[in-house]
Amino acid sequence: MSKTVLSVDDEDHIREFVSTVLEENGYTPILATNGEEAMDIIRQQKPDLIIMDILMPKESGIKLYRELKTSEGLKGIPVIIYSGVAKRTALRAQAAQTESGGESVPDPDAYLEKPVTAKHLASTIKKVLG
Repeated sequence: MSKTVLSVDDEDHIREFVSTVLEENGYTPILATNGEEAMDIIRQQKPDLIIMDILMPKESGIKLYRELKTSEGLKGIPVIIYSGVAKRTALRAQAAQTESGGESVPDPDAYLEKPVTAKHLASTIKKVLG
């Protein structure tokens, strides 16, 4: 059985790109358009990997990531951040939330700044999933 990978992004063309890369590399894609929808899917299906954006409506990627990494049954799911937001900026936002009383969270398993090639995305997925 192939591994399931949840792609969370509010942009249709990004979800389609990630889904295509996943399918071409033998993974089963699951798609969500925002953090709220993603969390429902994660709780129900526990994907093997999550590829997510930072800037999304309803629940931001930063909030979703914190929720994942502080939830006992979910924090072991690897996460690749795939965003137009620079890695340094996103990690600073996470650090600021920790400093303002939030629980400390680890860095994501990988951070890709948009755009990336299909080959680079596929190799990152393979590296994270082992």
